[in-house]
Amino acid sequence: MTPILPGATLGVLGSGQLGRMFALAARRMGYRVHTFSPDTDTPTGQVADMEVVANYDDLDAVRAFAQNVQVVTFEFENVPAATAQAVAEIVPVRPGGHVLHVAQNRLREKTWLAQAGLPHTPFRHITSLAELEAALRDLGCPAILKTAGFGYDGKGQVRIQTPGEASAAWQELGGQECVLEAFVPFEREVSVVATRGQDGAFVHYGVIQNAHANGILDVSLAPPELGAGGADAVEIARAILDGLDVVGVLCVEFFVTGDGRLLVNELAPRPHNSGHLTIDACVCSQFEQQLRAVCGLPLGSTERLRPAAMANLLGDLWQGGEPNWAAALARPDIKLHLYGKEEARPGRKMGHLTALADTPSEAERRVRQAREALTRR
Repeated sequence: MTPILPGATLGVLGSGQLGRMFALAARRMGYRVHTFSPDTDTPTGQVADMEVVANYDDLDAVRAFAQNVQVVTFEFENVPAATAQAVAEIVPVRPGGHVLHVAQNRLREKTWLAQAGLPHTPFRHITSLAELEAALRDLGCPAILKTAGFGYDGKGQVRIQTPGEASAAWQELGGQECVLEAFVPFEREVSVVATRGQDGAFVHYGVIQNAHANGILDVSLAPPELGAGGADAVEIARAILDGLDVVGVLCVEFFVTGDGRLLVNELAPRPHNSGHLTIDACVCSQFEQQLRAVCGLPLGSTERLRPAAMANLLGDLWQGGEPNWAAALARPDIKLHLYGKEEARPGRKMGHLTALADTPSEAERRVRQAREALTRR
């Protein structure tokens, strides 16, 4: 197991903000980065050494890309399986294609969790309206109907309040393969961002507390202010990374019920939005851990220097004009991260703010105040 050392060239499938922050961590440590996606002038491409623009199903272009790098990772899980397989014929893909196969499809993910005996929300496989109606009788209402594949940030799902809404929900999602999940009245949402090395070494950042708005992560803080079954959450995450033989970063999102039970909601086999606060709050960020893992290096320290909070900056902030950066940055403890996206659309992640403080609640207060200051024009 020979490590891939600084000076080598790393490949990234995908070109969004996660790839950007990975590339920044890699270049700081002396690596070169090539990115591959169908888009130009991307968040990753702006900071990479080379931006390869081609469709994911152009396997000749994919193979040519792989010839020029020493290892490939990905920054979003909706990379076609054939693309990952074509790369793997030439250089290692980390995490492996089997991890993508499970995590990019909600049905496969839920089925894997069930077979592994891990706590999850009750679900049913849906391929027709008749199956949906039968499943609603079984699981009850309300329930959440989700497309089996290619969903994130609340996309590809609809809440069904009564059995009479089944047909409209089925049509809204295009009559495609779906998963129906029982609605779980949860008290809060948390996540565990963890890394597993080629040698099976495992590190984690503890439990991160999350608040969502309109299906999109809004604010994260660490450590959580409320008890969240931290040790149990970490052990579940460890079981998942070991069970999938992950080499890289994986985030496990959990629901915490009123009686303290943990239920796995989703898996993300890459750095996660809730882990962005690790850039400023921890000795080694989730992006440096991703690099260390895929390159076969020893994993870094996850020590948190101070309590921290992160607030997403969505395109909605630009609707009244350019945000007031000076007002937010007048607060010396605020860190600004922008992703280089030209078009600000409602709901689009454009950047984030991070604040550190003596307590999580104080960090959250500071980061929310700084974000509010952006709208004072």
